[in-house]
Order: sequence, then structure tokens, then C-alpha cells
Amino acid sequence: MAKVVVQDINLGTTSVVCALLHDVVEDTEYTLEDIRDMFGDKVARITDGLTKIENLAISQDESIQAENFKKIFLSMSEDIRVILIKLADRLHNMRTLESMPAEKQWKISSETTFFYVPIAHRLGLYKIKSELEDYAMQYTDPINYRVIYNKLKDTEKTRETMIKDFATPIQEQLKAEGIEATMSGRTKSICSIHQKMERQNCNFEDVYDVFAVRFVFDAEPQDEIKCCWDIFQVVSKIYPHNKPDRIRDFLTNPKPNGYQALHTTVMSKSGKWVEVQIRSRRMDEIAERGFAAHYKYKEGGRTPKEYENRVEDWLAKIRTILKSDDSNALDFLNEIKLNLELKEVYVFTPKGDMRTLPAGSTILDFAYDLHTNLGNKCLGGKVNSNIVPRNYVLKNGDQVEIITSKNQHPTTEWFDFVKTTRAKERIKEAIKLEQKKYSQEGMRILNEIFDSLNYDFTPQNIGKIQAATKIRSPFEFWSYVAEGKLSQERVAQILSEEKNKNLESFQKSISMALNEKSLDTLIDEELEKNPEIFMLDESSSEKIRHVIAPCCQPIPGDQVVGFQTSSDEIIVHRTNCPEAIEQMSKFGNRIVKAKWRKEREIAFLAGIKLEGFDKKGMIKEIIDIISAQHNLNIRSLNIATKNGVFTGQLMLYIENVKYLNELIEQLKKIDNLEKIQRVGFDLL
Repeated sequence: MAKVVVQDINLGTTSVVCALLHDVVEDTEYTLEDIRDMFGDKVARITDGLTKIENLAISQDESIQAENFKKIFLSMSEDIRVILIKLADRLHNMRTLESMPAEKQWKISSETTFFYVPIAHRLGLYKIKSELEDYAMQYTDPINYRVIYNKLKDTEKTRETMIKDFATPIQEQLKAEGIEATMSGRTKSICSIHQKMERQNCNFEDVYDVFAVRFVFDAEPQDEIKCCWDIFQVVSKIYPHNKPDRIRDFLTNPKPNGYQALHTTVMSKSGKWVEVQIRSRRMDEIAERGFAAHYKYKEGGRTPKEYENRVEDWLAKIRTILKSDDSNALDFLNEIKLNLELKEVYVFTPKGDMRTLPAGSTILDFAYDLHTNLGNKCLGGKVNSNIVPRNYVLKNGDQVEIITSKNQHPTTEWFDFVKTTRAKERIKEAIKLEQKKYSQEGMRILNEIFDSLNYDFTPQNIGKIQAATKIRSPFEFWSYVAEGKLSQERVAQILSEEKNKNLESFQKSISMALNEKSLDTLIDEELEKNPEIFMLDESSSEKIRHVIAPCCQPIPGDQVVGFQTSSDEIIVHRTNCPEAIEQMSKFGNRIVKAKWRKEREIAFLAGIKLEGFDKKGMIKEIIDIISAQHNLNIRSLNIATKNGVFTGQLMLYIENVKYLNELIEQLKKIDNLEKIQRVGFDLL
């Protein structure tokens, strides 16, 4: 881990010391005070930030992982090295993950995908980000990982030849014009290729930028942008593209993580699109090592002020989120996730001043970005002279004017209209201020209702009423009562139901003790037979209720994981399901390892999406393969044809994933059938 800190992130002595000490407090009898005495306050503070919270008493709906992430960010807001060292720790964990049991692999890989990869990306640590997501994919989606890995290996020599043939003319021309630049070829990470295949719904062979060619040069800061465009001109003369959308300029508008470069995609002589990246040595180091490299160049005054401001702006947003004392750790984690996104929009005030906001921001976000009072009184806006509502989503280049009204006040509905943390915090503050006015009045009204019904005005009884309204905030609750939205009849009904519910609960617990075993006992029995395995079959479904997740529709043969819910059931997902990855990253304590029994005769509903060029007899061929050759039952088959191109959705009952894969391979042999993809119900 200390080597990663030095070699991959380029940090100094203090960070190496903290890396070597990071597990000492957790794993030995030494305390933070011992660390402080031996190594000083700075090392002790960073080590404290790296030490997990252990033995935390939490409820079923809370997350130990989220609490630990919040602690990391609290420490990071004071010293950025905490998260950089934590990334080194996680990278080392992922490199040695193969020795862990499967459920640990899923949990750690899911945390990595959900949390650490976006952090590395946000801090500009491209190399670490790519390595982390590739390692994680090995465990959450091993089949697709292996398929892409093998295809990259099979095409490695071909790619090397293509890169050489493509780059040689450019290098010769650069030399002729006196431009010195180092060329290198870069293959996309396996996870990036898979994400592009998913986004574009295409095969590996159709991903046009599997590799990129990079030109890096040395130049003084004032000459960097000109040199980039000079090299671009050379590339364009040899490989013209004639398409402005093939150029991506991150020079004048760097990414939020400080990434600067000039990209263009051109057609090679071999008929393949090739991405060309052009950047200076300084840009290249920041692109690979991010925040740490920024400080190296900052010392020499060679880092643009804009990059420094972007990093500080992001840390300021994190500090703002941390100041919110009424959000739990999960809310905090979700808020942090929003602030890890790199996509931005650039909009202008009526006077032409440019403001940068996260992609998806609205008129209301823009109003709060300008001034709190503008946000609180925002009625709507004018975008490019057109009147738009508060929830209008801004686009690049919009010129925005805010329209206000003195009678306008923030409401809870406004939370649905904003994306930025600043806007959410300002709305929350305004609503709290307004609701405080109603607290005394609400208490008076509810006290009178309790008196008339002969109930005591106790915290327990008030809590029952608040729980029934499903209003978590006390301020909102008292405001709700003060506005006359809670009738005496409703209060009487709630308290009466509570009495009956307590009686039913008591009777049920007695009945279960006499006649049934609890869920925990049943799971323990299963674990004794098959340690740490929850078996999915007919008998277990009678004893322990499990639900097949509709988002990914796992079937026998898929790698699966279960999550115990508060309603005493287990939801079963595929391990590569995005929903499962998020759940594993937040609620590792709820994971139940699951697998299918080998013998199984129950049929599961599975979906296939078909695309191709229409021809006579196509439907008959498909049905013959499914029904005659594989003897499978079709639930539905929908085919639509337009301009000779057809798309189809097929739902059928199948016993396991092996049979499904065999069916897909057979269908691929049909002429004119170009794409076959397994999908869940939500995509059909």
C-alpha cells in the first residue's frame, strides 16, 4: 500500500508513514494517542480518518458502510490525503481479493464500483480508477469480463500493427515541421469497453474507440494550447474527418477533475475510427495522477488557477454537505454521489457572466447559485428570452434571467426541482425557518385534540401520530398540524389502531412461538447444513420467502446474491445487477450468499430482445428453434418491422441460464438476425 502511495499517487513522506500505520489502531492494542506521541498530530489525524468505526449499534435500515464513508469525508475535508491514502488501500485490497470468500468479494467489489471508482475519477486519478473498476468487474460480472479480456488478447497484435501504421505518418510529419511529441497507444479498460457496449447496445467489434493514440509534448504553460492545435492540424491533414462533433476541446473548459486535452476521432486508412488525444506533459501527469500531480505543478506556479479553483470548489461542496446535521449517513452518501459526477453545463447571466453547474441543474439551481434571496423568491425564469418554469433543465449556452415574486416561498416540492447541494441546503433552511413559526401553534392544537379524546399528551402518543403521518421532520409535522390538516377523527383512528396493533402483535408472537420457527432460526438451520449458503429451491421457498428481483430476473445458473429485508424476505439479484451493487456497497450486513441447487425442474420467465433485417419466414424459424428444437414454452413474442428492419421482444419459460445461452447461440445462426440480447422485464 505504501508503494502505491509513492508510485501511483506520488505522495510524500507523511503519507507513506500513514499508509504503513493505517491498520495499527484497528488490528493491534496501540491507540491513536500512542500514534500521536510517536509520530505527531498530523499523522494521528490522518490515521484516525483511515480507521474504521467498529461495533457500531445501528438499526436494520442504517448502514455501517455509509457511517464509515461519512467519517472518511469528515477527515478528508481537513486533509485531502485521507482519501488519497484510502484509495491506495482499496487498490491493494482489490489486487489481493481473490483470496477472499465470494460474499466478501461481492461486497468489496460493489463498494469499489459504487464509491471508490467515482472518487478516483473525481480526483483525476485515471490510472487508479481504471484498475479499480476492472478488478471489481472480475467479481461482479466475471462472464462479460472474461469475454472482453479474451477478445482484447486475441486482437492485441492486430491493434499494435494498426497503431503503428496509423501513427507513423503523423510522427514523420511532426518531425518535418519541427514539433517534438512522444506517441503512445492506449487500450480502453475492460470495464470502459463493456460500459460503452451497454450504452450503445453494440458488440465488441462495433466499439470504434477500443484504443486511442496519444501525443504528449513539452511546453511552457503559455504555449500549451497553441501546441495542441498545431499537432491537431497535422493529424487533420493526414486523416481528415470533416465533422466538428468529432472534436472534443477540454483545453479552454477542462473537466471538473482538472483533465485537460484536445481529442479528435479520425478515420484511419484501415477503415477504423481512431481516437487521438493531444496534451502537454503537465496535462498528461494531471490526467494520470490527478490531484497529487496538481500540487507538484502548483509549487512551480504552473497549474492554471481554474483547476485549483475547481478542486477547492468541490471540497467546499463536501464541507457544505457535512455541515447538514439533520441528515443520516445514507442521505449523506447519496448526496456525495451526486457531487462526484463530472458532467457540467455552462450557462450565462443577462450580463454575460458564465456560471458552471452540474449537468441536470435547473432554473432554481441557477437562482440559488447567484444568491439565496433570488432562489427563495424564484417564480421561474427567462431562457434565451423564453419564459420557463422553475424546474426547467439548463443546457449548455443558455442565457438565463431569474423572475422573482415577493409572495413566493420555498416548499418541500422544490427539493424535486434541484440537483445542487447549495440549493437543497438553502431550501431546507428557508423551510425550517418558516416551520418554526408553526411549532407552538401545532403543539397547542394537538394538545387540545388529545384532551378531548382523553389521551395523555406524551412523547409516545405524539410519536404514534407522527409515524402515521409519515412526516419525519418535527418541524414539518407541527406545521402540518398547525395548518389544520390533521383532524380529531384521524387522531382517534390512529390511536385506536395502535391499540389493536399491539394486541395483534402479542397474539402473533405467541402463535409463532408455539407453531412456527422464526426466520433467523430457519436461516441458521440452512447454514448448518451448508455453511454461509442460502439455497434457492422449492423447499427453501416454502420455509424462507425469497423474491426474484424484477430488475435483473436471475435464473438458475446465474451468479446470484440475496438481501434480507426488514419484512422477513430475501430478494435475489444477479451479482452484476446495478441495484445489487448499490445494495452491497451500502448494506454489507444484509448480504446472504445464495446459489441454485443443481437439480431443478421449475421454469423461470426470461426475456430476449431481437434485432435484424426482415425476411420471409423469420418468425417461423425463431419459433421452430424455440419450440421444436429446445422444447420451450413461449409466453409472448412481439415483432415490429419498419423500413425492412425488425425488432422483437420474446418472453419464454426456461429452466436455467445454460439452456438460455444455448438458445441464444442457436438463434444467432439465423440469417439476417443481427443482435440478440438477454433483458429483464423492465426493458421489454
